[in-house]
Amino acid sequence: MEQSIDENKLGWRVYLEKKVLILLALGFSSGLPLLLVFGTLSFWLREAEVSRTDIGFFSWVALAYGFKWVWSPLIDRFPIPILSSLLGRRRGWMVFSQLLIIASLYGMAVSNPQVDLLQLAIFAVIVAFSSASQDIVIDAYRIEMASERLQAALAAAYMTGYRLAMIMAGAGALAFAAWFGSDTGYDPTGWKYAYLIMAGFMLVGLITALCIHEPDVDSSQMDNVEREYRQQLIDKGTSPRVARLTAWFYTAAVMPFKDFFERYGKQALLILALIGCYRISDVVMGVMANAFYVDMGFTKTQVASVSKIYGVIMTLVGAGLGGILVSKYSTMRILALGAVLAAITNMAFMMFTYIGNSVPMLTVVISLDNLSAGIATAAFITYMSSLTNVAFSATQYALFSSIMLLFPKFIAGFSGLYVDQFGYNIFFFTTALIGLPVLGLIYIVNKHNPH
Repeated sequence: MEQSIDENKLGWRVYLEKKVLILLALGFSSGLPLLLVFGTLSFWLREAEVSRTDIGFFSWVALAYGFKWVWSPLIDRFPIPILSSLLGRRRGWMVFSQLLIIASLYGMAVSNPQVDLLQLAIFAVIVAFSSASQDIVIDAYRIEMASERLQAALAAAYMTGYRLAMIMAGAGALAFAAWFGSDTGYDPTGWKYAYLIMAGFMLVGLITALCIHEPDVDSSQMDNVEREYRQQLIDKGTSPRVARLTAWFYTAAVMPFKDFFERYGKQALLILALIGCYRISDVVMGVMANAFYVDMGFTKTQVASVSKIYGVIMTLVGAGLGGILVSKYSTMRILALGAVLAAITNMAFMMFTYIGNSVPMLTVVISLDNLSAGIATAAFITYMSSLTNVAFSATQYALFSSIMLLFPKFIAGFSGLYVDQFGYNIFFFTTALIGLPVLGLIYIVNKHNPH
């Protein structure tokens, strides 16, 4: 991996680096599908009078993001037919997953949850799996395209694009649904056009993937390991075909995990525990946030308007501030700051339940949510990238980002049941509390393995 002179730029000029701008566009492509099978979908389902309990269980669609490590070895080591020969291994997978997202978003657009909830669920699952696959390859591309010195800026740019896409998939989708349908009642036509437009916005990522260059990564070391292991099997009497398949599986699926545990030893489990719990507070809260807005009597236009203005501003502030803080202070300190801010944000949501329908309070909670997420995500992406061996970038980062979401998404599936049982105020208070033990994990991990 070559390091350009531009990677030695200091300060704000690093954000003008071409690689950083590429990651801004790819981050947008990566962030767009998530809310369309998560928060925005919850708003749609609640308007369609789907129960909160069912909405909570429906959020398990997003568990695909928690299991992407299962098929990440395929993306890491296996070229996709035709596209990889035309575009390269990384870009081929990128384009394939983006085309699949566009097609499945169209399928969601033409589905009505009041009539064909199962059909909507099937297309949502396809969106989630293809989106998770896109994340695998974009994360690998980000790690492989530049040296560690530029990774903080790349993470900040990626996260900025990601958060802007989430605002488009959240506020933008709500605005389009209100514009083409009804602002106060359920109108399937509005949601149909909203999701069709979101499918169109995926062209940002598709066009970028077609224009960028394949990263220059030396895979000769891994090829040699695979070749030597295959020969060892053949020498032991294994047939060449079985030896070839076994050697490929060993280098693609076993070595990435073996490498991680060999490098971090006993601390590996603590690191995985931190990754698995870090985002539990905001992920569990996020499932019910839009359903909460509906139940509080806010219209789609109100939520969209506040998100478009204050959400965008605070996303940019959070992303920029996060990148600066990570480069100036230790990553672990900013991780701790992000965990505290997430708890504060959820406490603000709890206060919201007592204030009632208030646009100023809606502005406060949306601003806090985007600011805290910006800071925390910049630090978290940088931390997980620092744990990754570039030889296994796709598989190892997919493992980390899968663990990051697996436990929180599973717990989030019960959020609707919890709200129905205890109410929104207790729910938001609980989501704040469950994020605080993360601070202890950060302290322990940092003590043994400081970053």
